Amino acid sequence: MGRGGSRWAQLLIVALGLVPLAWLAADALGGRLGANPIEQVTHRTGDWTIRLLLVTLAITPLRRLTGWNGLIRFRRTIGLLAFSYVCLHFLTYVVLDQGFPFQGFALKYVGEDIAKRPYITVGFTAFLLLIPLAWTSTKGWVQRLGRRWTTLHQLIYVAGALGVLHYMWLIKGDRPTAIYYALILIALLTTRVLFRRTRIKAGRSTGRSQGLLDLPMALE
Repeated sequence: MGRGGSRWAQLLIVALGLVPLAWLAADALGGRLGANPIEQVTHRTGDWTIRLLLVTLAITPLRRLTGWNGLIRFRRTIGLLAFSYVCLHFLTYVVLDQGFPFQGFALKYVGEDIAKRPYITVGFTAFLLLIPLAWTSTKGWVQRLGRRWTTLHQLIYVAGALGVLHYMWLIKGDRPTAIYYALILIALLTTRVLFRRTRIKAGRSTGRSQGLLDLPMALE
């Protein structure tokens, strides 16, 4: 795929990634969010955060299985879409659920809520871990950090696991979706480990050292 084709593909991915947000906005304006609209917004932005995060994590295994190296060009775009949805998810909690965030009493209550409720603590931790990953996702940061960039971006696995755990606690077992997300995450992690072992064995047999796993959200 040429540079022009890749650019159009990136734009298409962004457009498709914004469809759920447009759908959510249309439902909100049309009064179709049910009796608890804030809960609906919270769940739907959270759902798409996890879905896009899992898609981001799946790109490298798919690239290795299919041999289509062009997939790597879209990893950062999808990762940043996931980060956009998690920001909306967090803002829904702070602004709509807890009240205007710049009032001192509201900020104090939010801090206490995060500290006292385990599922919020876990979700907030996952959100914090994703911030430096999104911030350092450009080629410039990859070059500046070198191998430290790879170490930093291993946090994506921790954030993904915490996000799934947060989701499981949030819905309290009402839907099996969280189990599906957890199984997908486990499968992706297992695939990464198997690929890693294969690369190590190949490196030993050829006498060459293998680099660490390439991880999501970065442009290559």
